[in-house]
Amino acid sequence: MSIPGQGRSGLDRVLHALGYSLQGLHAAIRNESAFRQETAAAVVLLPLALWVGRGWVEIALLTGAVALVLIVELMNTAVEAVVDRVSYEQHDLSKRAKDVGSAAVFLSILLCTGIWAAAIYHRFFA
Repeated sequence: MSIPGQGRSGLDRVLHALGYSLQGLHAAIRNESAFRQETAAAVVLLPLALWVGRGWVEIALLTGAVALVLIVELMNTAVEAVVDRVSYEQHDLSKRAKDVGSAAVFLSILLCTGIWAAAIYHRFFA
């Protein structure tokens, strides 16, 4: 059995990995409404981070928090895809996996919201 990417090294491996990553982003944008919504928010928030942040550390925290939401959503999407690939049948472990993935997204959104709220308060009200 041949494993995709096996035997590649160096720049060839990196270019193929980049291609797979772009395919994954395209699939998430095409198939996942939550990822599209979070991407739309990121398009607004990332430029705003340059205005709200007072220095590179604050800008990094603001952009990192937004990026974290997108990353966790992608991981949740991957978990859901694997669970659905195995079976659409109702199962406690399948439900648990999907619920835990959803909780991870929720926590990343809470963290992002908290960081942005603190930065906005610090910038405009403190």
